[in-house]
Amino acid sequence: MQKKFSVRDLCYISLFATLISVSGYIYIPLPFSTVPVTAQTLAVMLAGSLLPVGHAAASVLIFLLMGAIGLPVFSGGAAGLGIIIGKTGGYLIGFLAGAVFISALKGKRTDFLRLLTVNAVGGILLVYAFGVFWLNYITGLGISQAIVLGALPFIPGDIVKIIVAALVTLRLKKHVKLGAD
Repeated sequence: MQKKFSVRDLCYISLFATLISVSGYIYIPLPFSTVPVTAQTLAVMLAGSLLPVGHAAASVLIFLLMGAIGLPVFSGGAAGLGIIIGKTGGYLIGFLAGAVFISALKGKRTDFLRLLTVNAVGGILLVYAFGVFWLNYITGLGISQAIVLGALPFIPGDIVKIIVAALVTLRLKKHVKLGAD
């Protein structure tokens, strides 16, 4: 039996696709790396933490499709299929894997420690894995150099994002019903 999305579901999916898109405009280019610091990983963590698996996946897929067809939703307003298959494309694909992982493992009764853990693993480690390996493949960098340029500089900021995502999730879950888990 195929589950249909309600109007509310579609609104939340669209809202999170938009949140991921808009958060790409909050970015800091790093002079030593082709990978910028963005707020998109925070938005992906929130999508995974707050939405059911199918909804989280749909929101990231819509974001990726919007970018692929040329809407300026990637970091700094970049767009096009070339971005997805370019140097930072692995991180973008990692967003999908991360959101699904977080949503699938957050549990029914989410607590702070569980949210920290699933956001760290899904929102950071999984996204980094896709991103670093793709960066290594596309650029020909050695894996250790890809880690140094594509993961290590982002860890301090991502720790803050993990904490913010957990706190925002706990706060919103008390007040807003964001779909059935």
